[in-house]
Amino acid sequence: MCRSIKTLRPPALPEEATEDDIRAAALQYVRKVSGFRAPAAHNREVFERAVAEVAEATRALLDGLEVRGAAARGAAGPPRAGAQRRG
Repeated sequence: MCRSIKTLRPPALPEEATEDDIRAAALQYVRKVSGFRAPAAHNREVFERAVAEVAEATRALLDGLEVRGAAARGAAGPPRAGAQRRG
């Protein structure tokens, strides 16, 4: 299941990770940890909350990482408004 989680930072990703990229990775993580591809109705709320929390933690991680090296800086592109520079 987790094989589809990809590295979400430069230079592995040519552009900044989108919210869709981050949510997809979070969903794969929660699926792997929970053992459920899709939750039953009685687990749906906690499952979706976990996906949202993992996505939030992933965004915070990516925003805080400092990627060094010319290749990383060139691949990162311009910083997002309000985001810390990672390059």
